[in-house]
Amino acid sequence: MKRMLINASHTEEVRVAMVDGQKLYDLDIETAAREQKKGNLYKGRITRVEPSLEACFVEYGADRHGFLPLKEIARSYFKGDPDKNKSNNIRDLLQEGQELVVQVEKEERGNKGAALTTYLSLPGRYCVLMPNTARGGGISRKVTDAKARKSMKAILSDLEVPEGMAVIMRTAGVARTKAEIKRDYEYLRRLWDDIRELTLDSTAPALIY
Repeated sequence: MKRMLINASHTEEVRVAMVDGQKLYDLDIETAAREQKKGNLYKGRITRVEPSLEACFVEYGADRHGFLPLKEIARSYFKGDPDKNKSNNIRDLLQEGQELVVQVEKEERGNKGAALTTYLSLPGRYCVLMPNTARGGGISRKVTDAKARKSMKAILSDLEVPEGMAVIMRTAGVARTKAEIKRDYEYLRRLWDDIRELTLDSTAPALIY
């Protein structure tokens, strides 16, 4: 049985553990004195490509370079024509010095750099916009009521989501009106437009959002 355990007994520190039965498979510790980077977007630069790890290291503005696995890199960043470049060798797909927009998935831990992804997520009040993910949209799995899922699916189908983007409806969107959800979605679209403009005007490494 998977559970989330939260320890907030100390005001200066919050610990969140993810357990499956008796096995701990994820742990996050947030401290008031330390700046949190998880969820932030950065314009970064690839500093090293490691075929043995099927990953690359990215300078994005932190003390340690971030770790970016090949599976977390959108095809649009691949060299040449992304649809024709079928190589499995990461050196054929990416190059050192290449710039990309990354999001921090996991904070730095010990001597390990942060875990990064190029598949971005922008959370709003009622939905989450994934601006460069063609698949994966839908209704949050936490919404189990069939009637609510059907209603939310109808609202989602009416949103004008461009090709190459995806939207996930959050549990907070249950019982919200179509107008409320549409306003939230349109806010996220404008936010993404602002992020793109800032990215073009920024020099890596730079905090974007």
